[in-house]
Amino acid sequence: MLFRLARPLVLGAALLAGSAVVSGCTPVTSMNGFIAVDTQPSDIKVGADTRASVTSKLGSPSTVSAFDKNTWYYITQTSDKMAYLYPQLKSRKVVSISFDKDQKVTEVKALTLKDGYELAYERRETPTRGRELSWIEQVLGTIGRGSTGVLPQDMDPGNPRGGGGGSPTGPH
Repeated sequence: MLFRLARPLVLGAALLAGSAVVSGCTPVTSMNGFIAVDTQPSDIKVGADTRASVTSKLGSPSTVSAFDKNTWYYITQTSDKMAYLYPQLKSRKVVSISFDKDQKVTEVKALTLKDGYELAYERRETPTRGRELSWIEQVLGTIGRGSTGVLPQDMDPGNPRGGGGGSPTGPH
């Protein structure tokens, strides 16, 4: 009798656990960046549209070129993330809009993920001035500095040379 009552509960728990496992393997798709609402970037006309009309049609750009303030970029990307794995980039669209001195559109260029390329990052570290201290030198170097953890010249911020007390203008 008890087994007969527990059977639907066990079956329901197994279905719930199975659906949780399956839903954990379902990718979550996310869109980031510029999302066109009323006007597509391809609707921008060279020579006819101005900087103001582009702003009113598309909104402010995702970014402005660091080297040429007359080039705007509208960037959209879609990626899938599954469980604990890194997101996988599905698509990327970059629309570059260039303006002339009179603020008229001179070029509209559409780029996709295929137009991009992977940069080779330098893995070496940039050396710093001085020398690196070993861990024992770091530990022993803090002995005698007190429990505040600051350098002696930092004890009195009013005195540029540190040490001593009082204000930089002397006692009042």
